[in-house]
Amino acid sequence: MTLTTARTARTAPGGASVTRDADGLAVASFVLGLLGLLVMNILLGPVAIVMAVVALARSTARRGRALLGLALGVADLVVLAVLVTGNGTVSWSLAG
Repeated sequence: MTLTTARTARTAPGGASVTRDADGLAVASFVLGLLGLLVMNILLGPVAIVMAVVALARSTARRGRALLGLALGVADLVVLAVLVTGNGTVSWSLAG
């Protein structure tokens, strides 16, 4: 027995599914926010935030993933601020 859910997808004037695009943006914001904690947080943090906000504005079905992407993007910027105030550089190392 398989369960299926019906979801109505809005279509853009070009015929592309807006919901599917929003779902992709939500997943991408989560991945970029997570990756931004390790490398290039100065670039990936703001990109993750923008993608998450756009996905939420387009009513994504993956709302939790978009919210996590938003939180991780903000965390990227917090890590960047701590690094800059702590040692005056935008990079970090484990060697102290």
